[in-house]
Amino acid sequence: MSFPCLKDEQPPLVSQHVIFSIPTSHSGNGFGTDLSQKLSISSKLCFAIGGAPKEVAASATAFFLQIYLLDVAQINAFQASMVLFIGKAWGAVTDPIVGFFITKTRWTKIGRLMPWMVGCTPFLVVAYFYLWFVPPFINARFIWYLGFYCLYQTLITCFHVPYSALTMFLSTEQKERDSATAYRMTMEVLGTLVGAAIQGQIVASAHTRKHCPTHNMSAGSDTSILSTRSIITSAKEVMFLPGFVCLSVCLFVCLFVCLSVSVQHNSKNPYAPRTEKQIPFYKGFILVMRHGPYLTLTAAFLFITVAIQLIQSNFVLFCTYAADLKDHFQNIVLTILVSAVISIPLWQWFLQRFGKKTAAFCGITWIMPFTMMLVFIPNVVVAYVVAVSSGLSVAASLLLPWSMLPDVVDDFRLANPYSKGHEAIFYSFYVFFTKFAAGISLGVSTLCLEFAGYDTAACKQPAPVVYTLKLLIGAAPVAFIVTGLMILVLYPISEDVRIRNKVCLEELR
Repeated sequence: MSFPCLKDEQPPLVSQHVIFSIPTSHSGNGFGTDLSQKLSISSKLCFAIGGAPKEVAASATAFFLQIYLLDVAQINAFQASMVLFIGKAWGAVTDPIVGFFITKTRWTKIGRLMPWMVGCTPFLVVAYFYLWFVPPFINARFIWYLGFYCLYQTLITCFHVPYSALTMFLSTEQKERDSATAYRMTMEVLGTLVGAAIQGQIVASAHTRKHCPTHNMSAGSDTSILSTRSIITSAKEVMFLPGFVCLSVCLFVCLFVCLSVSVQHNSKNPYAPRTEKQIPFYKGFILVMRHGPYLTLTAAFLFITVAIQLIQSNFVLFCTYAADLKDHFQNIVLTILVSAVISIPLWQWFLQRFGKKTAAFCGITWIMPFTMMLVFIPNVVVAYVVAVSSGLSVAASLLLPWSMLPDVVDDFRLANPYSKGHEAIFYSFYVFFTKFAAGISLGVSTLCLEFAGYDTAACKQPAPVVYTLKLLIGAAPVAFIVTGLMILVLYPISEDVRIRNKVCLEELR
């Protein structure tokens, strides 16, 4: 899909944007008013480090919240499925709402987006802290976790939507935005690694108390009751640690980003007309939802994200009950994430050399044979091979959509040169669709475990649960990935179109 380049007679265009720099003097460093110049490494790092705290919390919830709710908090599988589904669905609903309010936010001394990130951080820490706390009462634990998970999802949205929308204001050069996105993904995967390492060891220490090496305990025995009490007591004592770590990391990173950001209030933006007022939110939403490349990209990665989310959320349960790898799951998770961190520069080079669409196909397809291998050959050696290989696909699934989304926004700007301020709509609704679909898949997968007969107090699960976990790790993700890749075939922004759009945008400037 391409659009004819606009003529130079277009009226001058202005907007406001955020400039990143390391503050060294009052004269100001960074990009200046020319957004087409090359970004410095320090500028990219200042942008990228803001993504770390979100991923510290997100990785812990993605990998371990399900098993924490089932085996540590001791709520039943149906209630856990409702917490995961309603929380994710609520988080999805808040994305467009936050996007709407961001478009209505007036500029301050620290810009239009930074106040959202700074303001929500203290409350985000509190919500996350209590999400991993086991209250003394039993009957109302479902309400406790549902409330704090919904609050956490709301606040993480208030942080992530403005942060991700900053990508469009870094530079008009596609290559520079891609490079900044690669820096951001590296920092986010490092945050994921930190969160999984801390939370994984803690959940593992509390969880392994439940699994006696010598015999299984029935759900109704006195020994089982004592074990359950021991688990809850242990959880109360150790779950304060991740909240404290998250508090320290979030406050430090947020302070660092604030000190590293300078805002220029009247900088020139070559895409927003001076003579036009910003159109209403609902009209902008209609324009965005009619843009074919955006719908194709969102639909494709919606299915791919669901597949990755299914593997993430059920992987620990699979290792514990279906593959007899309960003593290794935390190290396997860390192996996946280390592989992802190392492979992000590889995918950044690959997409520059062969194109983003090709990189998406190669990277996402890579995970399918290895997950099936783990299902049919569940041993330690295969698990670590699968972990290394899966890390490559996880890195691709993280990097590629955020690298391709700015190209879609550029394509939209050429199709609608006199509309402005839609960046938050693109990013918030992308997250809305993927998060809502992930919430449905998580809720349904946990509900499947309930129907299969999952017992929160048992050391060994019945055969239907084992079979269900194998489906959730193997067949279901493969089906979703294949569907997503089939949709991605229709994605119209090839490398030729992307280069043509770049030339047209240069003429528009």
